[in-house]
Amino acid sequence: MDLFTAIDTRASALKLCDPAPSHEHLQRILQAGGRAPDHGKLAPWRFTILRGEARLVLGELMAQSLKDRNPAADADELRRERNKAMRAPCIIAVAAHITRPHKVPEIEQVLAAGAAAQNMLLAAHALGYGAMWKTGPAAYNPAIKTAFGFAEEDHLVALIYLGSIEIAGEPRASAIEERLKWME
Repeated sequence: MDLFTAIDTRASALKLCDPAPSHEHLQRILQAGGRAPDHGKLAPWRFTILRGEARLVLGELMAQSLKDRNPAADADELRRERNKAMRAPCIIAVAAHITRPHKVPEIEQVLAAGAAAQNMLLAAHALGYGAMWKTGPAAYNPAIKTAFGFAEEDHLVALIYLGSIEIAGEPRASAIEERLKWME
């Protein structure tokens, strides 16, 4: 698949299933992430792969995070939150590890991790897998970040859910014209 076809046809899957990317394909997806633009060559991105039982641990942490934010959350709400971690057979947690102090501003380091996530979405699509970029309130919970092996001060920028496509999403329209201003 050429680059522009990948960009034009990529869409977040609505539902994912097994099989997850093979080890070889997962390595290729991660390599694509590591090729993101990076001012200062800091490589601020950090990746943690969750498969199998590790997703259950994430689900419990997500449910606890909801309970911490909303002590009145009922059993059904906690079950739904817990099950979010099971939406895909593989999850890549993407964080930005900020180098401080540094001449490269923090925002540029966070954006580099976001670019790594986008590269991985395109690579997964080019390899025939579905993906969804998710975060949500749990992504800002220090306990979840440290469970992934990230520092509390790291920015968890994406949970990339990966798997085979069970229900495809529709590619979005470009929406560029109404957001574009030419200055000459």
